[in-house]
Amino acid sequence: MLQTRELFDSLTSRADHLDNQMLAGAADSLSACEQAVAACAAGMLAAKEADELRDAINRDLDCADVAAATRRVLTRGSDGGHALLTAQLEACVIACERSHELCARHAPHHEHCRLCAGATSRAGAACQEVLQGLRA
Repeated sequence: MLQTRELFDSLTSRADHLDNQMLAGAADSLSACEQAVAACAAGMLAAKEADELRDAINRDLDCADVAAATRRVLTRGSDGGHALLTAQLEACVIACERSHELCARHAPHHEHCRLCAGATSRAGAACQEVLQGLRA
């Protein structure tokens, strides 16, 4: 997280005045989430019961894409209001919740689902924290 924090500290053009430590934590949580859900989807695809896991696989893949886009928008810190960042963070919370819902059910049987459920929970919470900062 130190490298991510240094990145945010170097962005003097940020207009949102959010805490750089919080932003760095969110970016790192989103990166970890993206990796975990992609790995989980791959693990489910390799499972014998992959067809039964189709909904969870799709939710994981959606979450990976949304988390990656959210991290990029968050890191960019472009000026011009909070509408886009707010919408992206809200979408990411939804994607994380959807992925978490099914992977948490499969966690007792699949280690990758357990790891995925934890990562989506942390990323969703980090997005909520940034949203609260934007609304303050």
